[in-house]
Amino acid sequence: MRLRHIEVFYAVYTAGSISAAARSLHVSQPSVSKVLRHAESQLGFELFSLVRGRLVATDEAHQLFAEVKEIFERMGSLRKTVANIRNMDGGHIRLAVVPSLGLHVAPSAITRYRQRFPQVTFDVQTLHHNDVFQALYERECDIAFAYMPPMHPRMQRRRLASGELVLLFDRASLPDPEDRIPVSRLDGRDMVGLANSGPISDLIEHTLESKQIKVHEVVSNQTYYLAAALTRYGAGMSIIDEFTARASAANRLEFRPLEPAMRFQIECVYLEDRPPSHLAEAFIEEFRGSLNAAKGKPVARSKIRSAEK
Repeated sequence: MRLRHIEVFYAVYTAGSISAAARSLHVSQPSVSKVLRHAESQLGFELFSLVRGRLVATDEAHQLFAEVKEIFERMGSLRKTVANIRNMDGGHIRLAVVPSLGLHVAPSAITRYRQRFPQVTFDVQTLHHNDVFQALYERECDIAFAYMPPMHPRMQRRRLASGELVLLFDRASLPDPEDRIPVSRLDGRDMVGLANSGPISDLIEHTLESKQIKVHEVVSNQTYYLAAALTRYGAGMSIIDEFTARASAANRLEFRPLEPAMRFQIECVYLEDRPPSHLAEAFIEEFRGSLNAAKGKPVARSKIRSAEK
């Protein structure tokens, strides 16, 4: 199949008709029909048939679509890459963050950065711990920010800050809380758990096991902000990162650090053969500043200012 065959087949398959496909491609219906007939001639089998006046994909078309969909998506990625290269003078940064850093830290960093570099555009996605390397390898992002990201020989890591896990709770469920809440107070409590959340969930599990604390995990989920929402609605207390807690604490919800402390590293990662551009380097420092601001620490601006010169 030629690329034009793939484009037309994809449009007809997803749109469900010749006319809808023609509209999406901004061409005439006869043009779509002609390309489709030529594709079927080249392949040696039918892709669509008319059933009671409706265009229906054949079994062969269904099998073929799985492959064509991947090729079509790659073509879309290629077009985006070309656009990024064309706009390089203005600058474009593709970044990925864990969902909890997307609640406050990343939006703050992007907004502050664009106040100094208004010509720079962003592409942002959220990802989970185990998806970091794949997103970098497949060029879905240039840099990624994560909590204790996985080790890989091709990835370079840059520590930006440390974070701490805290207990998020309804005031009524834990009156007169200490400045640091001993994990012993969680024994037998209803808790919202974090399943398959990488090293953070491992850290929680190890700490509770070492203190022989057994909690009643009433709900299990994979994201910190969903855990916070479940706590807000009364499902149970949750141990989450401090950034999600700061963004979620309101009305009846409070948070406190735990004893013993459960700390983690926040790092920027990128592939060793694709180091950050000077624009991305400046953004990394801006992101570091937003992390410190979220933690209530003073923000050092010297490195960011130097990138403006």
